[in-house]
Amino acid sequence: MKNIPDRTVTNLNNSPDTIRGSICSEPGPSNRKSPKSSLWSGFLVSAFSVFDIHSESKISHKKNQETSTGNHGWTAAVKRVMNGGSMRRIQERVLGYKTNVSNSVSDIWLLGVCYKICLEDPSQEPVHSTGYAAFSEDFSSRILMTYRKGFVSIGDSKYTSDVNWGCMLRSSQMLVAQALLVHRLGRPWRKPTPPPFDRDYIEILHMFGDSEDSLFSIHNLLKAGESYALAPGSWVGPYAMCRTWETLARFKIEKNEPEDKLFPMAVYIVSGDEDGERGGAPVLCIEDASRICSEFSRNQVDWSPLLLLVPLVLGLDKVNPRYLPFLAATFTFPQSLGILGGRPGASTYLVGVQDDKVFYLDPHEVQQTVNISRDNLEADTSSYHCNVIRQIPLESIDPSLAIGFYCRDKDDFDDFCSRASELATESNGAPLFTITEARHSPKASGTSRTHEVDSFDAADDDEDSAKDDWQLL
Repeated sequence: MKNIPDRTVTNLNNSPDTIRGSICSEPGPSNRKSPKSSLWSGFLVSAFSVFDIHSESKISHKKNQETSTGNHGWTAAVKRVMNGGSMRRIQERVLGYKTNVSNSVSDIWLLGVCYKICLEDPSQEPVHSTGYAAFSEDFSSRILMTYRKGFVSIGDSKYTSDVNWGCMLRSSQMLVAQALLVHRLGRPWRKPTPPPFDRDYIEILHMFGDSEDSLFSIHNLLKAGESYALAPGSWVGPYAMCRTWETLARFKIEKNEPEDKLFPMAVYIVSGDEDGERGGAPVLCIEDASRICSEFSRNQVDWSPLLLLVPLVLGLDKVNPRYLPFLAATFTFPQSLGILGGRPGASTYLVGVQDDKVFYLDPHEVQQTVNISRDNLEADTSSYHCNVIRQIPLESIDPSLAIGFYCRDKDDFDDFCSRASELATESNGAPLFTITEARHSPKASGTSRTHEVDSFDAADDDEDSAKDDWQLL
């Protein structure tokens, strides 16, 4: 989105965590860098110091003479570059610079899989452990979608890139790609090296190419989401994004095409009664889920694979703390597809949790468009994966988000409902969502529709809404 949160690299204790899974720091109380890294890091620090000294001298000199406006503008521009994403990624990828490497030995939960960090001896660092290595391999096998440039213009617009506005679309692509990976290859799948790759894996990547020929391209998502105000160059929130995916699934049914493997699952948006008009937690109705599955299969089977999307707004400026442990618990569900969320103004794909921090995949890197042929089993897929493991505090994520789950069959759905009901019981009256067998409660009188509060799109001006931080979509 417009304001991408920088992952600062000058303070190891206060910056959001960035861990390069493939690089392990040396044992000891602090992370020692190689001479080459130290040289470059020293240069970068020196560059910052120059600007700081310049600023201080400018203040003291201002009493006698005004500083040149042009020089100030040039200085500010260069400093923005030094603090910006490009410089940050140079430090992460070229210099191997790590920020705030976690020393936690707590379990890591990644999309329903638990990784135990067991140290062979007290001097071993957690990132050296076998459990962390397995987690890193799993993390880097998840599909990454980022900003792209150089694709065919979207519809009648002149947009050939989604830079600065497409991060929610890309985050949602990552979540749906994970659902397809689990459906076609299973959760234990890991990206093989070297190629040839699995045909199913290549076909999934082909679906997310940046052209109208790819089913889940940004072009087709924008077309499907027109009724929810999706348009090239416009920002979009989690709720509208979820409804857009529902529209794509419905389009497949209406086309009445033979069953195929392109979109082999129904989509159910979990919302409140009357689509959120009554207030309270969203309600997953088992009768509705059964009906949606039946309609998706055109009444050929009683149940079909199901993609559950739960859009939520769990606060005003930040997530209400009472919801944090329950958000973290969703990553332990075997059906977990993660969360569409991130920092205010910058959507990311949250995929795992350790202690009070969440791991995420970041779409805010600009890459050249790559359209992979479904028959090219030796294609270069490196731009669709990331081995830089990043964390942010769970409490810092935007309160406007959407949780995803994938249920392969009825037994899997029943297991999910059991886990979700147990989680709701433990919530002390503040569940993320609830489970019911059937909708039977009449619409409450005197209630008005609660509009989506979404800081990915715009701030809420309604002061009265501050009285209740439970917003229903």
